[in-house]
Amino acid sequence: MSEQSVITVRGLVKRYDDLVAVNNIDFDVHQGHCFGLLGPNGAGKTTTIEMMEGIIKPTSGEISYRGHKSLDEISHHIGIQFQNTALQDYLTVRETLKLFSAFYQHTVAHDELIELCDLSEFLDRDNRQLSGGQRQRLLLALALINDPDIVFLDEPTTGLDPQARRHFWQLVKNIKAKNKTIILTTHYMDEAEQLCDEIVIIDKGQIIERGQPFKLLKKHFSNTFIMLPKEQVPADIVTENGWQIRDDRVEISTANVEQTLADLMAKGISLQGLHVQSANLDDLFLKLTGHSLRE
Repeated sequence: MSEQSVITVRGLVKRYDDLVAVNNIDFDVHQGHCFGLLGPNGAGKTTTIEMMEGIIKPTSGEISYRGHKSLDEISHHIGIQFQNTALQDYLTVRETLKLFSAFYQHTVAHDELIELCDLSEFLDRDNRQLSGGQRQRLLLALALINDPDIVFLDEPTTGLDPQARRHFWQLVKNIKAKNKTIILTTHYMDEAEQLCDEIVIIDKGQIIERGQPFKLLKKHFSNTFIMLPKEQVPADIVTENGWQIRDDRVEISTANVEQTLADLMAKGISLQGLHVQSANLDDLFLKLTGHSLRE
């Protein structure tokens, strides 16, 4: 284990009868990093994080926390935001913070939590009346209430609208700025690229790639993608050039955007609706597995 490793996972396996949900995976999580577990639904992300949280036991393998083999020894240093958490009805946000504070000997001051998780606008609102984004911000505050060093976030923005997701991302960045270690599971590529210092990509219970997001993209892609509406590009030209069709668009991979645009115009192809983008993590997953991460 390196000196900076907070969590070390070695040979982790989880079987359910004939199903191997997690298949012999290894990784290290470093202090102050946001570590991402990426993969489609059913890939093994939640099973992995639940073993790390001590909720379920591995079939085999080992998880160490700052050198300790038992989570019990450092459980007070951990905070968890689950995918689904029931909140007490008929309590306000303020009362919920007070209730959860009673579970711990050491807690963060409520004023600090309220500011960090941006709760002030709905402190006196009944939990039943919270929007999806407000509920997630409260659950994040509850995960932080014991001032943990390690914070687990399991699919924290699933079901949120784009504005609420981006608001939540900023909260996570604020928490990371306090040198807390974050373990995040997600199937949103933009989320991982925004938040994660390092990722492992999981498919069918196995790690298929790992590293820093920008380095992985640099490693696997040297080209830029040009997108055009499918109806603007004759099918024979698509076939002749080996271009890909993605839904209603033609995808052109090129190392020289200016030359490719000149070639398209020379062929009489309209550039209306053109979109140029660099490869993202979803493109990487598609390249590695042959199917989209969101499927």
